[in-house]
Amino acid sequence: MENETIYILAIESSCDDTSAAVLSGKKVLSNVTATQKIHEEYGGVVPELASRAHQQNIVPVVHQALNKANIDKKQLSAIAFTRGPGLMGSLLVGTSFAKSLALGLGIPLIEVNHMQAHILAHFIEDKNHKTPEFPFLAMTISGGHTQIVLVKNYFDMEILGETLDDAVGEAFDKSAKILGLPYPGGPLIDKNAQKGDPKAYPFPKPKVKGLNFSFSGLKTSILYFIQRETTSNTDFIGEHLENICASIQKTIIEILMEKLEMAVKQTGISQIAIGGGVSANSGIRAALKEAEVARGWTTYIPKFEYCTDNAAMIGIVGYLKYRQRSFTQQDVSAKSRYALGEKY
Repeated sequence: MENETIYILAIESSCDDTSAAVLSGKKVLSNVTATQKIHEEYGGVVPELASRAHQQNIVPVVHQALNKANIDKKQLSAIAFTRGPGLMGSLLVGTSFAKSLALGLGIPLIEVNHMQAHILAHFIEDKNHKTPEFPFLAMTISGGHTQIVLVKNYFDMEILGETLDDAVGEAFDKSAKILGLPYPGGPLIDKNAQKGDPKAYPFPKPKVKGLNFSFSGLKTSILYFIQRETTSNTDFIGEHLENICASIQKTIIEILMEKLEMAVKQTGISQIAIGGGVSANSGIRAALKEAEVARGWTTYIPKFEYCTDNAAMIGIVGYLKYRQRSFTQQDVSAKSRYALGEKY
């Protein structure tokens, strides 16, 4: 095993991005993603349209990933795929394709938990990226998840806190929708926030015990604020968009950082890693870098290409599981709900 060259083909199809990657050990040889623009018309992901687009994209995306990696499918050691969590229709496309190709090639099949992959993306081999040492705290922040996780080793993770309602990415996108911004709105709030005054409009922060999160109340307070202000001034959003975005972003970041600080105090662990689509947010990245100086934390921030849904992060988990001979049988099925630590 030590001298074996391991090639993993990874497939990710949990939401609206079809992605395929080829890894040689921990090194990424290719990472190809096809995004779906059609959802912009509807202000959010339409599951049926997403699954149809996956069916159209998966063959050319896998073909392109193999070509970019200069690897023939006969050289593959195993195929890793996202089993869940995610949209069932989307997951079924990736799961079915992975099962069929693995069966056809006579090679092992490896299932991957999508959220675990966001965390373990930090272990992709990259000369410009440092990897955390166990144990560390991971904050997974995306459109569907907000969690603080105690990572004891590659496959021993404990959720210390999670959202009780909306995820942080959902809070960003729904706030953007209230402001009339197109989908996906989270990146647009971030863009506008960089030019605005974060102290312009104070929004209330929910009081949730422990390390759990809640964002639904914040979303409601933003809605009522906008309704009140636009009643007296119909051009309020256009005139103050940057300050509104900066104020929303500041509030969300403070909620996240306060819970992280609490987790550090409770565990005594000051190594912090982030993962998930919202970890691309410039304000969150800046807040973590400031915490390194102010609080003495060591922070690990992924490359932008490994923040959003991508197959390279599925591949690194596939490689680590391959080393353990942790393979999946052909009767495996997709799981729309798939908790971290859940036995497969």
